Amino acid sequence: MRSLLGSGSLQVRVSGVTGDTWQHAMTNAIEEARAALDHDDVPIGAVLLDDSGAIVARDHNRREERGDATAHAEMLVLSDRSRQLDDWRLVGHTLVVTLEPCPMCAMAAVWARVDRIVFGASDLKAGAAWSLFNIPQDERLNHRVELVGGVSEQACKDLIASFFAERRTERP
Repeated sequence: MRSLLGSGSLQVRVSGVTGDTWQHAMTNAIEEARAALDHDDVPIGAVLLDDSGAIVARDHNRREERGDATAHAEMLVLSDRSRQLDDWRLVGHTLVVTLEPCPMCAMAAVWARVDRIVFGASDLKAGAAWSLFNIPQDERLNHRVELVGGVSEQACKDLIASFFAERRTERP
């Protein structure tokens, strides 16, 4: 696990939250990711934690199921919690996701004012929280999001890699 702030990697202590909190939340996000396989979607799962560390929303990619390019796990949990609270501001919340968010999801987290994003595997092709871009910490924006990467990284990588390996073997 690594905390990502600015241009370097640092250890950051988050009051009231431990690495065990991230592990427990990521285990739940991985369970959600596996549920995406039931409808042949990319296995990415997300959970949203409130300021006490309790899971208040959970979902997985549903792009294939809904025929909606925006039905990413992150978007679904942010929307769900906003509806629960009848408020788009999710201050005090932590987004936990199995794969580093794409540009759409990273920006949605900024707009929602979440406190932090915790992700499992980096996404070297489309990652917008650290790998290709760092949208959540862009100083030109009016809100910045703390980043923690590498939680259950290998399990998250393996889930996605096996999904795409299986797809490659199915091609004629």
